[in-house]
Amino acid sequence: MVKKIYKTEKEKMISGENYFPGDKELISDRKRAKDLCFQYNSLPNSEKQKRKDILKRLLGKYEHIISIESNFFCDYGYNISIGKYFYVNHNCVILDCAKVTFGDRVLIGPNCGFYTALHPIDAKERAKGLENAKPITIGNDVWIGGNVAVLAGVTIGDNVVIGAGSVVTKDIPSNVVAFGNPCKVVREA
Repeated sequence: MVKKIYKTEKEKMISGENYFPGDKELISDRKRAKDLCFQYNSLPNSEKQKRKDILKRLLGKYEHIISIESNFFCDYGYNISIGKYFYVNHNCVILDCAKVTFGDRVLIGPNCGFYTALHPIDAKERAKGLENAKPITIGNDVWIGGNVAVLAGVTIGDNVVIGAGSVVTKDIPSNVVAFGNPCKVVREA
C-alpha cells in the first residue's frame, strides 16, 4: 500500500500546484518579508552595510555585487535568485510565489514588476481562495526598461533589451530587442 504524502501549502506553492495563500506558514513568511522590505526602504542609502544585511536576511545567499534602490517590495524573498552584478532602480515589485531567477549583469529600470502569482479565471474557482504560480526566468546581460511588467511563466533569454512600458506575456528569445503591449521582438540585438 502506497502511503499518501501530504504537502504543505508552501511546498504546493513552490511546486506550482494550487495552494491556499491564507495558510499560517505563508502568512508568517509574507509578514517577515514585508517587515524586512519596510526596514530596508526606511534606511537612508548611506547605511550601506545595514541595507546589505537586510537584503541577505530577505533574499538569502548572494555572492556578488547587487544594488536595489528603495522602494523595493516582494512577497517572500526566498524565491528570488540573483546573479552577479544586479541592479534594480526604484519601486520594484517581485511577487515571488514561484521562483524568480535573474542571471548575471541584469539591469532593471524604475517601476518594474515581476508577477508569478496566478488566480483562476473562473469566478467560482477564484472565490475558493486558491491560487498558483509559475516561475519567471531572466537570462544574463538583460536590460529591462522602466515600467515593465513581466508575467507568470515567462522566460527572457540572454542579451535582451526590453523596452520601457512593455508587458511581457510570453517568452522572449536571446539576442533581441523587444517592446510593446504585448511585448514582441522588434529586431536582433
